Amino acid sequence: MNFIEIAKKRYSVRSYKDKKVEEEKLQKILEAAHVAPTAANLQPVRLLVVQSREGLEKIGKGANIYGAPLAIIVCADHGKAWVRPFDKKQTGDIDASILTDHMMLQATELGLGSVWICYFEPDVIQKEFELPDSLEPINILAVGYSNEEAADSERHAQMRIPLEELVFYETV
Repeated sequence: MNFIEIAKKRYSVRSYKDKKVEEEKLQKILEAAHVAPTAANLQPVRLLVVQSREGLEKIGKGANIYGAPLAIIVCADHGKAWVRPFDKKQTGDIDASILTDHMMLQATELGLGSVWICYFEPDVIQKEFELPDSLEPINILAVGYSNEEAADSERHAQMRIPLEELVFYETV
């Protein structure tokens, strides 16, 4: 499968089979995060892999992961992230998003479903997992075998704005 096929195949899965993700697949997903670029290569992102029943129940106190057997809490260490000097824009959230996207697409290539979760209570996740104050949970990636019918890979033609509205050349 080439990149655009993987990108078109990926969809948000909100129902998972009761089947664990194999360790070798998890390692490939984590490797995809490991090779993801970060601003100035500062690598301010930390991943908390959760797959035990107890850990998943902890997540459930602050987020709905739709019965996924694996969740990766993506955290940013804002003290280590690059800061743009002109306006002090800090890139921890951006770096976390790049890693998440890499993991999500790798999961798709491996035949797994995923959903990127931003609707969660960060203070609950922080408390339940005793995250240090230096780490902010940015998102949660739920991963597993989909229990849904796959979305049509060609759905983007109807669901996205036309390319002409998305892209501008030289001027808006």
